[in-house]
Amino acid sequence: MPRTIIDFHVIQTVPPSNINRDDTGSPKTAVYGGVTRARVSSQSWKRAVRDGFDDLLDRDQLGVRTKQVVEMVGKEIATRSPDLADRAFELAKAVLEAAGFKLKAARKKTDDLEQAEFLLFLSHQQVGNLADLAVEAAHAAGEAKLTIEKAEAKARADRDHSVDVSLFGRMVANLPELNVEAAVQVAHALSVHKVTNEYDYFTAVDDYKANDDEEDAGAGMIGTVEFNSSTLYRYAALDVDQLQRNLGDVVATRRAVEAFTRAFVTTMPSGKQNTFANRTLPDAVLVVARETQPVNLVGAFEEAVGEGEKGGRITASIHRLATHARDLHEAFDETPLHTWAFGVGERIEPLAELGERSTLDGVVNGVGALVADRLSP
Repeated sequence: MPRTIIDFHVIQTVPPSNINRDDTGSPKTAVYGGVTRARVSSQSWKRAVRDGFDDLLDRDQLGVRTKQVVEMVGKEIATRSPDLADRAFELAKAVLEAAGFKLKAARKKTDDLEQAEFLLFLSHQQVGNLADLAVEAAHAAGEAKLTIEKAEAKARADRDHSVDVSLFGRMVANLPELNVEAAVQVAHALSVHKVTNEYDYFTAVDDYKANDDEEDAGAGMIGTVEFNSSTLYRYAALDVDQLQRNLGDVVATRRAVEAFTRAFVTTMPSGKQNTFANRTLPDAVLVVARETQPVNLVGAFEEAVGEGEKGGRITASIHRLATHARDLHEAFDETPLHTWAFGVGERIEPLAELGERSTLDGVVNGVGALVADRLSP
């Protein structure tokens, strides 16, 4: 059965920066094609996309990932039924345990509310669903013993998925029936060329001491920060059919695809952003709608782009990406449903030759229309 897959390919240059660091504070790297590349983890960019949704979607279309579920559901109970405010956290614990979530004592002794054993990713609507069930059960019980049906509690935690839960999935380790299959796959971003990390040595002046003639002139603090600069290849694949299954609605699915398209293209992880002011927009974007399978085009850069490439790394990367995509499509008889390209200047022409040249708004609207058409009965 034909599928609907949207592939996103991005070439983006980042100046000296450390947007995603490892446990030692160094910019993340990976060896690909036999040389060390700059790397930005998929988790880091997915978090940036989720943060970007705050400006693109309403709160009730989003979720929250936390261990503080007793507090979160309890506050919703108190809001919905002020007469139960004094029992709100007790009722929250009861409905969460009825749904199957394991709770444990908080690590901080000052926190008297129990927490989830693992991070839980719930939509705001699911939090409201559980709060409503707790309120209904409390009012029905009156002075009698509280009873919350487990099947109903679990059902309310497993419907009305938010856009972010539907896109990025949810895993509940001890409650697999509440797992949500992710509709989006995001690759680790890799530089198209070899990198060598560098170090910035810095000093900080003690302003008060500097104004005292009797004090020494030494710095108040010294240190180093590691960084690199790179031209990145970024890739993500969105399974529209899986997203539709998660959301259960064509309109919601189209809205989610459009939001992801815009957010994936325009967001960046914020690591060391105040130090380096490294925020950029992509130099070139290729979006390909397919009905077969996702296709990562990273093979275009298995041989690292060299320093002497004609036109610089951006131009060389765009040319390689376009050539690799064309050759791969021909070799595997792959005919995309539609292809869009946009970016800065005439250097994106090799990508535009693969399909339609557009703009960010044009691609967002075009992808949304294609999704709606493919999912319509």
